[in-house]
Amino acid sequence: MAQYDREILNRLLDTYESSLLFAGENRRAVHIEFRFTKSAIPAYFDESSSEYEKIHFFMEGLEEKELIRICWKGKKEGHIIAKVRLNPEKLEEAYAYVHRVPKRDMTSCHKQLLADYIGQSATPVCRAFAEYLLQRLGEHKSVKEFVQLEDAASTKRLLDAVEAIERNGEQLYIREFSILHFQDSKAFEKMEGKIAHVFRKFKENCEGAALDEILAEYGIYRTPNYVYIKGKIIISVGDEKINLSVLKQGLGISGEDIGRIRFCGTAGIKKVMTIENLTTYFRWQEEDALLIYLGGYHNGIRRLLLQEIYSHYPEAEYYHFGDIDAGGFEIYRDLCGKTGIPFQMYRMDLKTLQLYEGYGRPLTENDRKRLQGMRSWKDVGEVVDYMLEHDVKLEQECVKGEGILLPLDKKR
Repeated sequence: MAQYDREILNRLLDTYESSLLFAGENRRAVHIEFRFTKSAIPAYFDESSSEYEKIHFFMEGLEEKELIRICWKGKKEGHIIAKVRLNPEKLEEAYAYVHRVPKRDMTSCHKQLLADYIGQSATPVCRAFAEYLLQRLGEHKSVKEFVQLEDAASTKRLLDAVEAIERNGEQLYIREFSILHFQDSKAFEKMEGKIAHVFRKFKENCEGAALDEILAEYGIYRTPNYVYIKGKIIISVGDEKINLSVLKQGLGISGEDIGRIRFCGTAGIKKVMTIENLTTYFRWQEEDALLIYLGGYHNGIRRLLLQEIYSHYPEAEYYHFGDIDAGGFEIYRDLCGKTGIPFQMYRMDLKTLQLYEGYGRPLTENDRKRLQGMRSWKDVGEVVDYMLEHDVKLEQECVKGEGILLPLDKKR
């Protein structure tokens, strides 16, 4: 049987908790009301059922307890209910009647929880996230985008997860990380969507990044972390030497082994190139070059490899080859800034974009927003202006290597 008393009282409390009266900002008398209309409570207007009498019974019961006041249509008591009005002097009793924790109590609980994180030496993303939530709660704004007020335990788990990610100092797989911090191999996976959302919003240059890329920066992986390299070079691992020139597609090296890699000899390497996408890495051939599949944003493991290469080949030219889009430019800038290596962009210029424009794709609103902020960036201003004007971006896989014919009649 429908519990009309609890249903309507809950809806009155919902209205109260989103009102100026709850926020303490009302400048005049505010009445919290629920109007009886066909759309709001259709059963009340169904003449073929007996719900009409049941609803009257429940509403009159609430009025007897002084939780509400019934406003009768045309002031004809017992006839048709026009609306019911919450009694603000009986709020505590109303919450108890529906077994509901007041929003004010849940907000206070969250504020204390957030203040505890901010008061401790919280990590940058965790602190920014906690401060954002605390500010919104102080302004009586919704935080449903990230957390549910009625579930403080879940909020704490999310904050714990963000902080644990930032503090991680060893290479772990996701399920190992989950067991270590939550004693449950699948607990972290249940939070992945929210964790990704937090980092994209509160970590610098992380907007639009995939969760696996974000986690890799902190040494956390879903599957073994590999770096692919190829070229006419010899590497050593301990006392063993490997001649990569005999392998057409080079070698995939686990993140666990990257720190043990050393490069032998310097002859023949004039260019070192990081490549953003795996397909292009496999297809691309470059004479006298060492090619490295970067796989999006570089992380600490890839950074070790790049710095080892730079120390061994300081005279080589260093290039990054990626998508001609906002993400590609951000990866390039991130690469230069965090490695200290003087990378240049490779085939990410206006000439390349114009040559392959027929394969391009239109910009999204998010693309435009990100590109607008790049117009003053060194090396990319000209191509960014063109992209915005002509509504185009280009994936790296569209760019062909030397000797590969391009269908020039391709239209987008």
